[in-house]
Parts: sequence; C-alpha cells; structure tokens
Amino acid sequence: MIHDLQPQLTANRRYWSGWASSSPDTDLPIYRTGIQQGLLNGVLRIRNRGLDEAIEEARQQLAGTRWSWWVGADSDEGTAEGLLARGAELTGDMPVMAVDVATVAGPVPPPTDLKIRLVTDRAEMYDYVRAYAEPLGFPADDLDTVVDREMRHADSSVVRLAGIVDGKTVGTCTLALATDEGALYCIATDRNYRRRGIATALTMEALRITRESGRRIATLQASSEGEPVYRRIGFETVGRYRLFRLPE
Repeated sequence: MIHDLQPQLTANRRYWSGWASSSPDTDLPIYRTGIQQGLLNGVLRIRNRGLDEAIEEARQQLAGTRWSWWVGADSDEGTAEGLLARGAELTGDMPVMAVDVATVAGPVPPPTDLKIRLVTDRAEMYDYVRAYAEPLGFPADDLDTVVDREMRHADSSVVRLAGIVDGKTVGTCTLALATDEGALYCIATDRNYRRRGIATALTMEALRITRESGRRIATLQASSEGEPVYRRIGFETVGRYRLFRLPE
C-alpha cells in the first residue's frame, strides 16, 4: 500500500498549491507566493505538454521569484533530462518516504520537558514560523508574509504541531489532511535543541493524528538529516523528487 505513489504525489501538489490558492491538478500546476524561498514558488509537474512551451509559461508566471521545478513520478518521462539539456541545474534530490501508520510501533517517550501544542492563532504562528525559518532556509525578512500565507492556509485540513520547551517553540511539524494520505511538512528543530528526540516526538504525534483520522498512509519528503530519523520510525523510501532551477 505504501508503494502506491500517485496519492502521495497528489497530496504533495495539494499542500504546496495551498500556499498560493492555485490548482494542484492541472497538467502544469504552477504556484506563486512571491516569498523568496525556492520551495514556495514553482512547477509541481508537467504532463502531456511540450517542455519548451511549459518553460516559457513558468518563466512568465514566476518572474521575479526564486522557484523550483519539481520532477517526480507524476511528470512526463524524460522531463529531468529535458530540463538539464536546457541549462537547468539540479538543486535537490529528495526521497519520498511513506509508512503505514497502523504498523508503527508504540509511542516513543518524548523528552520530559517537551510539550506539544496545536498552533491556532496568529501570535502562535509567528513563533512557529520563526522556529522553522532558519532550519528550513526561509527568509527572515519575509516573516510577516510567511505568517500571512500560513494563516490563509489555516483550515481544518492543516494541523500544525509546535514543540515547546520552557515556553519557547523549538520544534515544528505540519500535517496536511486534505487528501486520503497524511502528508508531513516543515519538520524542524532549533539547532540548540537537536538530538533530544523532539523531531521524533512531533512526527509520532502527527502519525497518531493521521491514524485517528482513519487514514492508513503518511508520506513526506526527507532531507539528508531527517531521513535516518524517519527510517527509525518505520518510513520507507517509495520514490524520489528532483528539484531543478532554470537559468534566468
């Protein structure tokens, strides 16, 4: 079941498109927030389209932003090679990982000083964004804009879990439940609080919520630092995304 990749890629398109209120299911889904972070503007797939035409459309819609072109199993065969042939640079290679939440072992005891809370209001959202901005490379200058976008994306299908130690938000995990899969994003820990099990505790809580929602599969895209953490929990690699940046 975890190797049924298309629902996981659908969940990923839905989440990133949600930042910009754009359509995730077209043959060329393009999303633009204007925030100068490569994951917050981009192309999520190409299907049944000429690549040169698609590149021109993307450049027009995303002009003036930092953006990425995602290539996964939901894109036309040969897309990555075509982008490289047109001068694109490979900027990221992320495993798509998944787990059957019914098979995850019992909860790992969290750090005794950690409290996990749902983020519900704007003040908490500022703390939440500040906590993931540095680890995930989000621009500090755009904090207000990122918070605005998060608040617009704040409906019942998006659950944000803040890890609190001594009153400070030191860890984050976003769980998107807009599709039949639970999709995890923005898993980050303050550099001064790493290797204490905070990311594991937040991920386990997200899996618990996914299970209680009646869903069976949770999915995420892992960084090189995060991949061993997720493997210990039980996630397996089921696919890959490659991210490209085209020349100006």
